[in-house]
Amino acid sequence: MGVDGAFKGFWQPAESGYMSFRPQKKTPVPYRLVRPDTCLTGVVFASPHSGRHYPSDFLQATQLDALAIRSSEDAFVDLLIEDAPRLGAPLMLSRVPRAYVDLNRSADELDPALVAGVRRVAHNPRVTSGLGVIPRVVANGRAIYRDKLSLTEARTRIAKYWQPYHTVLDDLLREQRAQFGKAILVDCHSMPHEAIGGFTRSNAATPEVVLGDRFGASADTEIVDRIEAAFAAEGLKVGRNAPFAGAFIAQQYGRPAQRQHCVQIELDRALYMNEATMETKPEFDEFKRMMTRVMAEIVDIGRIELPVAAE
Repeated sequence: MGVDGAFKGFWQPAESGYMSFRPQKKTPVPYRLVRPDTCLTGVVFASPHSGRHYPSDFLQATQLDALAIRSSEDAFVDLLIEDAPRLGAPLMLSRVPRAYVDLNRSADELDPALVAGVRRVAHNPRVTSGLGVIPRVVANGRAIYRDKLSLTEARTRIAKYWQPYHTVLDDLLREQRAQFGKAILVDCHSMPHEAIGGFTRSNAATPEVVLGDRFGASADTEIVDRIEAAFAAEGLKVGRNAPFAGAFIAQQYGRPAQRQHCVQIELDRALYMNEATMETKPEFDEFKRMMTRVMAEIVDIGRIELPVAAE
């Protein structure tokens, strides 16, 4: 398997899941693209929020401790989907943490409450809540910084980390569409367990997986139906578009009319990790095996459909 964008310079995570404070001085790389030996499908799996390599200057600037700063990570999602290349699908992973720069936001979603010199524009609920492209807060509204950031710093992060990830992802989807006639981006995320309880109807089961297709705008219904069926076959309860319908990535890359689809997948973190300690549960390996079976079903959606031979 080919690997592009190999990690070269963030502070490394410890094996236990906690950060190990060992500074690296080389230039950091924002992403990791793992290609299969032979690509078998137009599907691409990605995790833009599981990056956990924290630049040393960021750790010095934050007022949060090592555990709190990680609370907005989609922790371990990259590990759950790491078998995608073995199944014949490319795998795109962020290396930078969401708290540093959010790859699932537009580059122009700058927060005037955090970035000095940014003009206030039309109301944007994500920016207002502190979750712009350079986040002001982590989970539960906890402030990341003591002071404001300069506009130069914000633009530098976007240029060094946000732009390369999206340039590579856009090119990859073009390749998939050219080779297989369609591209399907499966954008993988995790959701806090408490985030889904309040969005469930009184007579409905709380979903363990939420599929977001922007209410049909980012992917054909048939594709979403097949992804839902793959999770349901494993006994998981699946919801759609509530409370997560898909953000910038689904909006940017979901273009069904151009044979390019994007489905956001949100997994309940309680299924495989302890949210309080940021550690995996004993059943993590079994859940990962289940995810690999689901991914195998999704990979089949993106295969070239060959005509049936005449008898």
